[in-house]
Amino acid sequence: MKLHVLHRTHYAYAAPVRDSFNEARLQPVSIDGQLCHNFLLKILPATRLSHYLDFQLNWVHLFDINEPHSSLTIEATSLVTTTSARVLLADQPTTPLADMERACGQLDRCHDFLQSSRFVDPNIDAWKLGVDIATGLTDAWQVAQAVMHHLNREFTYMPAATHVHTHMRDVLMLKRGVCQDFAHVMLGVCRALKLPARYVSGYLYNGPADQLRGAQASHAWVEVFLPEFGWRGLDPTNDCQPDEHYVKVAVGRDYADVTPITGTYRGTSQRMMTVDVLVTESEFAGVR
Repeated sequence: MKLHVLHRTHYAYAAPVRDSFNEARLQPVSIDGQLCHNFLLKILPATRLSHYLDFQLNWVHLFDINEPHSSLTIEATSLVTTTSARVLLADQPTTPLADMERACGQLDRCHDFLQSSRFVDPNIDAWKLGVDIATGLTDAWQVAQAVMHHLNREFTYMPAATHVHTHMRDVLMLKRGVCQDFAHVMLGVCRALKLPARYVSGYLYNGPADQLRGAQASHAWVEVFLPEFGWRGLDPTNDCQPDEHYVKVAVGRDYADVTPITGTYRGTSQRMMTVDVLVTESEFAGVR
């Protein structure tokens, strides 16, 4: 699928601010059948950009604006080709869950994704929930899918029920939230069961006949590590594996590692932020 993504963030400040230093994680990755053909980042007021790859190989763009300004606009446009190449058969046999700690515990790529992080705590409550969900199951992939199915069935998708800094402990009690919350709870449950799991940020295209939650906004889902197959995606918000409708941008321990825009500035704390995301199917030149 050929997709065009527009992500625009606008800040309006109550009084001029200065010394604004920012990081943006908005550029889709080219990996696992996904190819980012073009990415353009525009900043107003205009400033110089630099970029680097972080520890998880996410693209990070840096910029600063030292002079006083009353507004800031960050607009990212991307042209991406996606596929369903990473979809794994639902009944595919993998490593037994009981062997996952031995198989993954010493792997550097898994260590950070078995631990607590800013918004995720694989605590006793997450472990109890995971044990209940996994009853009668032995295969790690089957357990991961069961966790996804349970969260989609038992938790309510409800915008405005939480906020961007809500911890998974609170979501476990509320049993409601948005895609970020569903992903954080799934991370906690999987990690409590010694199944490495990481947070994925990106976008979701909702075609004319699709009924997917989280489209036309930044979306979040989960990847679990299977020794035989590597990282494999699961979306508890929509109870499915990510396919060609999904655009992957960044991975991390949780939302804190992949926040689309982070930064600091000097000046008033009173500001208004608006975010617009538009994902459309595109027939752009040069792609077959």
